Amino acid sequence: MDSALIVDDHPVVVGAVRMVLESLGYKPIHVASSGVDVVPMIRAHAPTLIVLDLKLKGMGGLEVLDRINALGMICKIVIFSSADPNSYLVRCRRAGAMAFVAKSAELQQLQSAIKAVRSGYSYFQELPEVSAGHSGVHSDEQQQIEGLSNRELHILVQLAHGKPNKDIAQEMNLSHKTISTYKTRLMLKLGVSSLVVLREFARRNHLL
Repeated sequence: MDSALIVDDHPVVVGAVRMVLESLGYKPIHVASSGVDVVPMIRAHAPTLIVLDLKLKGMGGLEVLDRINALGMICKIVIFSSADPNSYLVRCRRAGAMAFVAKSAELQQLQSAIKAVRSGYSYFQELPEVSAGHSGVHSDEQQQIEGLSNRELHILVQLAHGKPNKDIAQEMNLSHKTISTYKTRLMLKLGVSSLVVLREFARRNHLL
């Protein structure tokens, strides 16, 4: 029997995803609310499917994907997130996810994605042309975002939300100095001069 792991910290979302999984016969269904719990739960329960949010505290969904790959764990992963597909879909596919469904979509779409993945197929909606209707500046900024590592992107979003370095460090189990280094590197890479400008950059590119 196929088992599943839901990784999300919103109880309402967990309930909805559980309902979809149960309708497809998944059992048992485990739940993790934090990215750091995913690897231990995979080791403990060996789920055949993971439904993963990207916006998690501490270790973001992209870092979870990186960790799973680094450890050579074999499992089918469906991304179910409110994160902007323009910034995350290709990155998730590259990291090994087999499907990406926006939380704004109907639950039937999540069900279709899970069915496809279960059968060995990928499920990704086609993205509109990034450059269509955007200025060259926006296109350049998308390229800058694509040049960030998954950890850099996660820290960028945390900083843009206004989290202090020490809180980010604690959640990610990193030192305050390491986060400070990432912050400096991000500001140099993105060509921004302050956290206010960094926040506007993130908002402009739908990262918040």
